[in-house]
Order: sequence, then structure tokens, then C-alpha cells
Amino acid sequence: MRSVSGQVDSVVVVGAGLAGLSAALHLTGAGKRVTVLEREAAIGGRVGTYPVVDAAGRFLYDIDNGASVLTMPNLIADALAALGESFDSVTPALTLTKLSPSYHTRYADGSSIDVYSDPLAMSAEVERTCGPGESDGYRKLRRWLASIFDTEFSRYIDSNFDSPLDLVSTPSAVRDTATLARLGGFGRLGPRVGSFVKDERLRRIFTFQALYAGMAPAKALGVYGAIAHMDTSLGVYFPVGGMAKIAEVMADAFTRHGGALHTDADVSAVNIENKRVTEVLTSDGRSYSCDALVLTPDLPVVDRLLDQAGAPSTGRRRGYSVVSPSAVVFHGTVPVDVTQSWPSRSHHTIDFGEQWSETFARITARRGRGQLMDDPSLLITRPAVTDPSLNLVRDGVRSEPISILAPCPNLASAPLDWDRLGVPYMREIQGVLEQRGYRNLTSSMSVDHLDTPQTWLDKGMLDGSPFSSAHVFRQTGPFRRKNLVPGLGNVVLAGSGTTPGVGVPTVLVSGRLAAERITGSNNAQSSAALGVEVGVGHA
Repeated sequence: MRSVSGQVDSVVVVGAGLAGLSAALHLTGAGKRVTVLEREAAIGGRVGTYPVVDAAGRFLYDIDNGASVLTMPNLIADALAALGESFDSVTPALTLTKLSPSYHTRYADGSSIDVYSDPLAMSAEVERTCGPGESDGYRKLRRWLASIFDTEFSRYIDSNFDSPLDLVSTPSAVRDTATLARLGGFGRLGPRVGSFVKDERLRRIFTFQALYAGMAPAKALGVYGAIAHMDTSLGVYFPVGGMAKIAEVMADAFTRHGGALHTDADVSAVNIENKRVTEVLTSDGRSYSCDALVLTPDLPVVDRLLDQAGAPSTGRRRGYSVVSPSAVVFHGTVPVDVTQSWPSRSHHTIDFGEQWSETFARITARRGRGQLMDDPSLLITRPAVTDPSLNLVRDGVRSEPISILAPCPNLASAPLDWDRLGVPYMREIQGVLEQRGYRNLTSSMSVDHLDTPQTWLDKGMLDGSPFSSAHVFRQTGPFRRKNLVPGLGNVVLAGSGTTPGVGVPTVLVSGRLAAERITGSNNAQSSAALGVEVGVGHA
């Protein structure tokens, strides 16, 4: 494994999202002096918060601003363990609740299926809703997904790549690649899942995760069955207090062990001498010298900094050619006496439209051909179902926080005027949900924040997509944007745009992989890879 060159004592990490904090914890644990610079006033990145205040300027509550699905919490434990910390030792302690069901799914025909990570519970649910034959198919599918994950994780996700030849560089690498091929990992995910289960509803449950990879299930590689395995077999968790608690406890461990963390530190430039970054500058005039630099912002931000500094551009455009779809997400509160009448009482509900393949065709279309969903499939997140402490009193009425996500094309696929379209489209989505049984949603929801492809673009995200580069074959594994920057001896990338990819588990891994490029160590046998359990609480 190639590492950065030269002696490294001090490291600057740009970005205090999960990738940056993961890198900072592993680097500090390896004895490096680490400074983390965060552009925003608060940490967390895509697992941060939007604070909400009332008309008088009084704080009301914090909105979790991004990822709402947490799988593989072992990876958080690994990052904390780099400093000898654990979920119990951080302040406040991190308490996780395992969701059961992980999801509630609803369909246009009026049926619904709960998704359980427990195999017995899920088998019973499948038999109840789809029949005994499909239950048998589910068990076979579960074994196949586990085989894909077990073969893939350590070799293709939890490791640094120097070259595509790493896939066949050793006898064990050849064996793993051959096993993955034999399992159908390089075939198509949708047809493979369909060979196990015939019910269209089950096929959706075990393939919708392809959206995280930026692909339609019919086109996604079978290797992305690993995401479905994380999602449906390993369990979905929620931290008491909200998703942002993950970043908070990581930052707590980092700063208590001597790390320096600065918010409102917008990095405006880097200085390069002799093909090495020697200094990082912020827009308010602060300067931070470094022996190595970890960049975690989105690719357009990273490349703008490097271009302005005169860094070589060779090999740095990888990841721009195919970008994942985007999303419209709106957050707010709804009175509890309204939500009590809704058709689902689950933390996560996926409300599928009748159209499915057509939806993916619309939102993943090529440049200039994307369209909004005609019959939308939507994710409704109600965190207070799991953690009632998140409920609040608003204007004298007990209310709960609600977030609704509608996938949509990115700005390259569909260059829509979201400044004009955003609110009307949100109202349209609310109307669709009312027709599906979420009564009085439009009239009772106090909307506090709306994100669209334009707001994502304004934050520097590629083509206005929070899901970054799509995981087509040529942007996957060793073909994805490398975390070592060509032409610079001491700059490493982390985050969703580089290896191993998009999502909470993978960006945590990316931070550790970036740290290993600096320390020269190789810690592929993490507790996550070995399947070691971490303790979870019950709210």
C-alpha cells in the first residue's frame, strides 16, 4: 500500500463530517497532531443539524440534516477505540436503539410489509404477507446477500487500492474476486434478487438500496447486494438524541485527546511547495501549517482548492462522468394528534408508488433527460417514534419532528429551476401523501427547512446531489476516485466522492483508509469486518 511521502507529525483535516472525524480519531490514535477545520458553525456535515428558532429568536429544536439510516455501528466503535474510547466513555454516552422493524413499507394496492433484520421475524412476515414459498425464497436470498457481503467487505470496501491489479495481485485476492464472480456479484442486482423472490414488493425491499449507489436496480451490479445486506440483515439503528450525536461523540473523544477542532473555518486556499501542501488558509485570515492534508469536502470543492493552488490535474476528474440522483427533502413538525391517525407508526416508512422501474428511469436518466417522479416513492422519517424525547411543544401543541425525502434527478440530468420549483413541488408531495392516508399533512405541518438540488449545489455538492458519484462499474472499487492525490506527496481524500463510496458506513471507512495512507498502517481486520457486536441500548 502506497503512503504519503516524508515525515508526518502534524495533519490538517478539512471537514468535520463523519469522514473527517473518523480520519482525525485514527490519526490522533497513531500519535499525530491533528487539526480539524469545519466550514460551518456546527460539526457533522451530512450528519449534522439545522437549528430551528421561533419568531422571537428562541431555540425550538435541532433537525437532523442528512442521513437518517445508521447501519454497522461497529465502525463508530472502531473509530472511538483508536483512542481507547467507547460508547460508554464519551460525553454524553452514545446509546443506540436497534429499530424493529427497520422499515415499514407500503404499496399502491393497500398492502404493507414490515422489514425485520431478525431472520425468524422476517421469515414470518414474508410468509404472512406473501406466502410460504416466498418465505423460503427470502431465506435463500438472505444467505446470498450475506455471501456477497462476506466476500466483498474486507477486500473491496475495507481496503486501500493502489491499482485495479490489486484485485488479482495475490492468491487470496484472485480467490475473492473469483468467488464474487461465481456468486453473481458482477451480474445485475435486480434479476439476481428476482431469481430468489417473485413478489414484486419483496424485490423492491431488497433492491431499493441501489438508489444509494446512484443506480437503477436493473442496472446495478450484484456487488451492491452488500448494501441490501447491511440494510435488511445487519440491522438499522438510531442514536438516542438524534443522528447528529454520532459526530458529537466522535468530536468529544477527539478533543479530549488533544485534537484541535475549529468551526466557522472556511478553507479558502492551500499553499504548495515542492509538490507538497505546507499550509492551509481560511477566509478569515487564519493559517495552519501541516505535514499532511486530508480533504473531505465534495469533489468540486476539493478540486477548486487544488486548481487554485496550481496542483497537477492529471487523474482528478474521475467521478464526474456519472453522478447519482439527488433528492428533495423537507423537515418540520406535525402535531401528535394528527400523526396518530396516520397509516404507519414506524420510524422509517417507505411509501412506494405503483410505478417503480419508471421512477428509476426518470431520476437516473442521462444528461438533460431526467424527469421528476410521476408516481413518487417516498421516505418518511419519524425519529420520535423511537426516541420520544425528540417531541416538542410548539405554539402550545405537542408535536413531533418529521422529515420527508423524495428522490429526484440531479441538475445535470434535469437542470430545473429549483428556486422557483422547490416549494410547489414540496406541496405536491404533501398532497400525494395525503391521498395515501397521511391526513392533514399539508395544513398541519410547520415546514422549517427545505433542501433541493440547488441547495445541495450551493454547498458544493456535485451536480446538486448529496449522493456524489454514482457507483457504476468504472466508478467503483479501484476504479473510483483514488484517495491519494496524483502529483502531491502529502494530500489524501476522504468522504463520499472517493473510495469506498457513499453512505454512513462507507465514509467512516474512508476516514480510516485516509489515515492509513498517512500512517502507513493497515488495519483491515476491524471489528466491523470481523463481525464483532457492539452494545446497543433500548430507548
